Amino acid sequence: MTDVQHIREGEELKWDALEPYLRSVLSDIDGEMSVGQFHGGHANLTYLIKFGEKEFVLRRPPFGKIAPGAHDMKREYKVLSKLYKFLPQAPRAYHLCMDEDIIGAKFVIIERRQGVVIRKKFPEGFKKFENVNQRLTDALLKATADLHTVNVEEANLSQLGRPDGFAARQVEGWYNRWNLSKTEENKDMENVFNKISAHIPAPQAVAIIHNDLKFDNCQFSEDNPDVVTSIFDWDMTTLGDPLIDFGILLSYWRDPLLESIKILPFSLEGDAPDKKYLISQYEKLSGYNLENIKWYECFAYWKNAVVLQQLYKRYVDGATKDKRMAQLGMGAKILAAAANQKIDW
Repeated sequence: MTDVQHIREGEELKWDALEPYLRSVLSDIDGEMSVGQFHGGHANLTYLIKFGEKEFVLRRPPFGKIAPGAHDMKREYKVLSKLYKFLPQAPRAYHLCMDEDIIGAKFVIIERRQGVVIRKKFPEGFKKFENVNQRLTDALLKATADLHTVNVEEANLSQLGRPDGFAARQVEGWYNRWNLSKTEENKDMENVFNKISAHIPAPQAVAIIHNDLKFDNCQFSEDNPDVVTSIFDWDMTTLGDPLIDFGILLSYWRDPLLESIKILPFSLEGDAPDKKYLISQYEKLSGYNLENIKWYECFAYWKNAVVLQQLYKRYVDGATKDKRMAQLGMGAKILAAAANQKIDW
């Protein structure tokens, strides 16, 4: 049900300092502290912290140099300390630690949710369900639309971001991250930047934007593939155009342009709904018009290329020993080429 394992070499925390600190800030905890690490992600480090039978999740930024605005634990806490009241799929954040002396970085303590995480290998327990691919897809789309239709004012999150000019800032910001992380020149990246920055669509609404919605950032109910029990990784959440979020989800779906990338795209095994279905269903659930969805999909491919490049540069710089990162430089090139091929304006 989870991918909790041993602590990876070099990613140990200062457990002797952490334990007394957590005992002082968390209520109703008892018993010995034990720890594990969730190995599924590529960026933020996520740990399971147990006190007796009580479980919590600790999230902190990765080791090494961090891009400006990335891995924002304060933002994750701000979102999850409020959003859980309005979105069932949002776990509750209990505590934010800004004192980097405790473990060497800011960190947040979050509610532990139970469920199945779908990665490359299809969960064995789900094979017993009929139409499971369709049902999982519909559950993911519903969770996405539920997030994008939360009333921002009622959730007291209207100060989360600056929605005016959001898409333009996204394009410029990710271009700056590309320039900070690139290890060689790439004409595809430059061409896509020039095209998307010149044709930015007008937003239809102001919504809460997760910025990395996909299957493996969700947990599904072990007994019911129709239910998303939790959404992970809220450190990039902001306010803006919801179609940017949906474009990111589309970018993880099966695509012939990305067949050579082993870590992407993430899609279900066997027959699964295609992108046309996703667009049609999300349009119905959210009420938004998706006539300009090509721009959003192209932006998402280009942005994902930057993300992979950032992770690859951390490996090149020696900031991580995670050997999965070694292949990400080539992945960034393939994504950039795919984004360039999707431009049709």
